[in-house]
Amino acid sequence: MKFDKDQSAGYLVNHVARLFARGLSARIKPLGLTTGTFPALLELWEIDGLTQKQLVERLDIEQATMANTLVRMERDGLIIRKKDESDGRVQRIWLSERARRLRDPAIRAAIAENAEAASDLSEDELRQFITLMQKVIATKKRRAGPGTA
Repeated sequence: MKFDKDQSAGYLVNHVARLFARGLSARIKPLGLTTGTFPALLELWEIDGLTQKQLVERLDIEQATMANTLVRMERDGLIIRKKDESDGRVQRIWLSERARRLRDPAIRAAIAENAEAASDLSEDELRQFITLMQKVIATKKRRAGPGTA
């Protein structure tokens, strides 16, 4: 059985992801951000005060990975953890003022990286590319079943 990495959807998606991550990393590093914290920030910029469990579900990552990411984010002054007002067992994750100020420049950096990476695609090709990636993600999530991140 022959395996051609240049015809493998999984290999190519992984390669594209690494290239995007490298480009985004270079753009957000001057802001003091990393690609490891960026997805959590995107979620918190959208809805501040999520729980760790909600972030795990939204980002589709392992609990341990999220816990480590939040430790780094707290250390770097990006988040503040506070006990939930109605359930003291739950901690909510809140953005620091610093993280709020970084939203616009970080989003601009991501938009610029996306634009540069897609610069050789027509609008229709980019729309198709995104639609197909969304379809593959939905298929993988559906087949993974409930409760599997």
